[in-house]
Amino acid sequence: MSALTIRPEDSCDHAEIAVVTNAAFAEVEHSDGSEVQIVDGLRAAGDLALSLVAEDGERIIGHVAVSPVTISDGSEGWYGLGPISVLPSHQREGVGLRLMQRAIADMRMKGARGLVLLGEPAYYKRFGFEHDPQLTYPGPPAEYFQRLVLEGEAPRGTVSYAPAFG
Repeated sequence: MSALTIRPEDSCDHAEIAVVTNAAFAEVEHSDGSEVQIVDGLRAAGDLALSLVAEDGERIIGHVAVSPVTISDGSEGWYGLGPISVLPSHQREGVGLRLMQRAIADMRMKGARGLVLLGEPAYYKRFGFEHDPQLTYPGPPAEYFQRLVLEGEAPRGTVSYAPAFG
């Protein structure tokens, strides 16, 4: 693989991001195939707080989206990380790792208080994410909903994602 570059998305990247996202989630058991529509909906609504792409020198091979969330206790400055996508042919090469590290660092620099996500606990633990029973998201198994405190105290309550998540 050529040198990997992580950068903010550009308006000319949207079609490639859709291709990467579709490919990344095509075989995922718990996916309903809506990830491209979620990213497009976040973009259209102005709800993309951060959108990063990973390029291998030739094309986009990864993407991560970050959008604001609301928490029932009124906590502000919290964001949902995801979807995060890597082309299947480039998975297990550190692309997702680099996207996660950059997204967390960029959100910290923007003054975010924390991040939440839905994902495999064993994978996201390496970034400091953990399940917190005081912070909930109805629907999926509770242990898959995790948070990372970047500043201040952990919130308590129910999380709601941006409307693009449906």
